[in-house]
Amino acid sequence: MGPLLLVGCGKMGGAMLDGWRARGLTGAGVAIVEPAADPRFAAMDGVAVHAGAESIPDDFNPGVVVLAVKPQSMDAVLPHYRRFAGPDTVFLSIAAGKTIAYFERALGGEAAIVRAMPNTPAAVGQGMTVAVANPAVAPAQRQACDALLAAVGDVAWVEDEGLIDAVTAVSGGGPAYVFLLIECLAEAGRAAGLPADLSMRLARTTVAGSGALVRQSEEPAATLRRNVTSPNGTTQEALAVLMAEEGGLQSLMTRAIAAATRRSRELAG
Repeated sequence: MGPLLLVGCGKMGGAMLDGWRARGLTGAGVAIVEPAADPRFAAMDGVAVHAGAESIPDDFNPGVVVLAVKPQSMDAVLPHYRRFAGPDTVFLSIAAGKTIAYFERALGGEAAIVRAMPNTPAAVGQGMTVAVANPAVAPAQRQACDALLAAVGDVAWVEDEGLIDAVTAVSGGGPAYVFLLIECLAEAGRAAGLPADLSMRLARTTVAGSGALVRQSEEPAATLRRNVTSPNGTTQEALAVLMAEEGGLQSLMTRAIAAATRRSRELAG
């Protein structure tokens, strides 16, 4: 594969670049297009920073073009990169809501395109990304995209692009649901008499520690839950409320994910 072209180097793009460098994936060089690029990127060996697409040399032939700009900016940005569309280049998009069909219209029907849905923990190398490729993507290009995405967390692939809407609802928005859980847990602790700062500390550390535990364990989440739950104890009493058939957490979460999935389909048009 040829050099990388990273279009957009904000928080997510910058995290990806750091991950690529840590894994030695930037040997062929990286070009960044970012008008407000952090000066540290220009100081990196093998990294060229451009304020706009017009300053990219005519003889630059990227193996992968990573589109890391905000979805609302894509219409204005994408046409500048149509010149790279061809069998030797794959476009890897992490823009939420932008479909493969959208990129094919802008780049041409023969363009090799991978649509990926990462989430914000990618910024600390703990992300979850699900990707889907169009038929023009060659096996080597898919492998290259997998390696780039794996630099910031776990990667899964689907063949049905329609599943990306549910992925967006579950893992794309998932961090927000977890952060809300922390808020609610802390507020419940405060209501039970704990000082607000202590209650928030307990909530944040407990959720972070539980996440680390479930990541390292081979046990199903249900088994880990049961391991914490003593018969007729305090945790079981709380779970009886959270797991109630009517108004319990599962019912609430199922409705929330359904709503987010529906909205994702609406936004994709």
